[in-house]
Amino acid sequence: METLNAAELLAALGHASRLALFRLLVEAGSAGLTPSVLGERLGMPAATLSFHLAHLSRVGLIEGRRESRFIHYAAAYTKMDDLLAFLTHNCCQGTKGTTCLPKTTACDTMEKRRALLPPLPDETA
Repeated sequence: METLNAAELLAALGHASRLALFRLLVEAGSAGLTPSVLGERLGMPAATLSFHLAHLSRVGLIEGRRESRFIHYAAAYTKMDDLLAFLTHNCCQGTKGTTCLPKTTACDTMEKRRALLPPLPDETA
């Protein structure tokens, strides 16, 4: 990833509404969410939501998938991973085994990320 591309992605996330939208889509997983659900959860008017979705989509941080007459938006995890790799490239001068990023190290695998999540409520009760 080049510096200008990273700057463009960070600028897109530099707006509070777009950051909230992106984080909600990251939490939603690959299934994504429809604009109506996103707007409801964020309390955002449809026109404003559409503007922010278009911006995030244009820079490649989210992707829309049409299903029938609905569009499901999801985070573009590959692009997010590329940005995180760019930001942390040669961290700690490239030395292995250092703990300059303890929060990142604590969740650098799916198993570790899931272990950090609070348990889901018991749906059988």
